[in-house]
Amino acid sequence: MKEILRRTWAEIDLDALAADFQAVRACAGEGAQLCCVIKADAYGHGAVRMAREFEALGADWFAVSNMEEALQLRNSGIKKPVLVLGFTPAEEAGALARFDISQCVFSLDYARELSLYAQRAGAVVKIHIKVDTGMGRLGFCYQDFQRDSGAVAEIKEACTLPGLYPQGAFTHFASADEGAGGDAFTMRQFGCFKELLEALLREGVSFDLRHCANSGAVLDYPLSHLDMVRAGVILYGLYPSGEVRRRPALKPVLSLRSVVSHVKTVYPGATVSYGRDFTADKELRAATIPVGYADGYPRLLSSGGAQVLIRGVRCPILGRICMDQMVADVSALPSVKPGDIVTLIGRDGDGAVTAEDLAAWEGTINYEVVCALSKRVPRVYIKGGKIDSVYNQLV
Repeated sequence: MKEILRRTWAEIDLDALAADFQAVRACAGEGAQLCCVIKADAYGHGAVRMAREFEALGADWFAVSNMEEALQLRNSGIKKPVLVLGFTPAEEAGALARFDISQCVFSLDYARELSLYAQRAGAVVKIHIKVDTGMGRLGFCYQDFQRDSGAVAEIKEACTLPGLYPQGAFTHFASADEGAGGDAFTMRQFGCFKELLEALLREGVSFDLRHCANSGAVLDYPLSHLDMVRAGVILYGLYPSGEVRRRPALKPVLSLRSVVSHVKTVYPGATVSYGRDFTADKELRAATIPVGYADGYPRLLSSGGAQVLIRGVRCPILGRICMDQMVADVSALPSVKPGDIVTLIGRDGDGAVTAEDLAAWEGTINYEVVCALSKRVPRVYIKGGKIDSVYNQLV
């Protein structure tokens, strides 16, 4: 791998990405458009390259968290519609219109402010009304048909303000990835959303796009697919939880690799790393690996029983993970030498360490594991078993 420095890198399998996209497309069904969620640098996979791949594969929409992420796509030549799912300062209305970016609108006050700035800019901003049916974050609250009936009038006013075009309406499920345990609340949310849409339709308010299905709902709640689905983590070959019931064959797209930089003997009574948390009770062979929490391999894994793969064999981490380095027990591999590849996420021979493994050791979810990879880790894109390109933010 001469295209990058052999220190620590992430490999992105574009063939796996294409297969996962087609699997998700099949789950979405023929009647729903597919919106690819590529916020947080496409869940650590590289937003621009992922958007280009998805656009070529036939994506209908992209969704991002904020205006900066949307502009990154537009400045990179992405032409498909882009929706900002979160907050954008209303004074950016002119830029939203100029770059053809659709904006989430979550309250009447925000709609009025956005309308004001749109008029000042002589622009029309495409908006998607966000409805809070139970997530409890952003949105016009509509969690109870009677109590929250005032939301109908507020949304109607927001949709008729000058300078705004009501392109879509959406909500977000809180427990669609919890299997049978999430059924009751997910269907309650879906019922609230549908009831609100029908109430708005009676008031003469309609939308081009109605969407509420996140990754969990794409898999388990086909009734909720409506006009468009918003697929996130499943596009990258990761299931949103272990509880989802519909599990198409997905292949993780991202692998994280490093190398052995040094091999040494640790004698009985010797300690390893900061705080001297680990003391050897017998003679060990230990390998230093140039990866740490500044690369996105969390320090919390120090005490979680984390392991890495070297030559297909799982090797436990010794002591605390540092900012730039860590140490693994390679006593089971007497021939290990500097330069050997270390797999932190991914497959090596018959062995595998998954993002779910790291999540379990860390006490988190696979989303956070891949999103946490830092910008100093180059993304190496693989197609047909060969390096296609490298994205390195530092050079």
